[in-house]
Amino acid sequence: MDKIIEILENQGPLTGKELLEKTGMDEFTAWKNCNSSERIVTKTIGTRYLRLDRLVAGYARLSPSIIREFFGYTVIGTEKNLPDILRKAEYLSQEIIRISKNKFELAKETITKIVESQAASNIIKGGACFIIAGDVAYEMSHLEPRPEVSTGELVKGSDLDIVAVTQGLPGNIINALDTSIYEHKYYLLKNPSYNEEIDYIVKDISKVKEQLKFDSFESMVASKILYEGKFLYGNFDIFKQIKKMLIDEGIPEKIRVLEEKALLNRNNAKTQLLKYEGKLTDEESMKLFYTKEEKEEFF
Repeated sequence: MDKIIEILENQGPLTGKELLEKTGMDEFTAWKNCNSSERIVTKTIGTRYLRLDRLVAGYARLSPSIIREFFGYTVIGTEKNLPDILRKAEYLSQEIIRISKNKFELAKETITKIVESQAASNIIKGGACFIIAGDVAYEMSHLEPRPEVSTGELVKGSDLDIVAVTQGLPGNIINALDTSIYEHKYYLLKNPSYNEEIDYIVKDISKVKEQLKFDSFESMVASKILYEGKFLYGNFDIFKQIKKMLIDEGIPEKIRVLEEKALLNRNNAKTQLLKYEGKLTDEESMKLFYTKEEKEEFF
């Protein structure tokens, strides 16, 4: 504890990542010390939002996880440096908004290029809506390198979660669109100028209607993604139709209930962690502190 306070007194406010680099402490010990000392002030920025996780009872947890929140979205200091803490927190907040906007623009530019390259581009523009969700939609994107699941290669932080909803498009046009998105996914992943990951799915609006029944883990995830999603490209009328379908099926209220559960789970986890003595087991870490993959499944 004294080591942390000495560093903060001498060097001023630090993010969780910076503090870990300077102290060499393990993540849990540093987090616990910073959240249990009256001499240490923490300021967390950004938005906590619902993530559905099969490992959690009732599926509801908050994102970012406790450790990722500490690592990338928390500024730590002492009381004498409170003005500097607030300034650094504001700078950090503006930085993640900037990163999110850049990722949004990259996603829009990529989808625009894909659609306009199709032989049936005008048909797709009228019969498809592209929606972006996840960190980008909540302006919570980061650039911390992380391994992409299928290849293990490092990508630049938050992925681009894109849902393409089609209405009345022939199968051959949908297949061509899907193939083209997949090719661009590979290009962005492998090109060192980008190292970005697109996580996407293409589905018809009839499947959306079926998924809004909210009667399985998969349909809950699909509904949540559409609920949080922002319009990216295509037919805006389809986007408005989807948002109306969500309201008609009571999805906003169902999400609100899950968000309350997620917040309760987060608070309970923090209380349990602050009382915990010793080193966390892998199972306890996964349930309470972080997730191995902070990634949505798309359905």
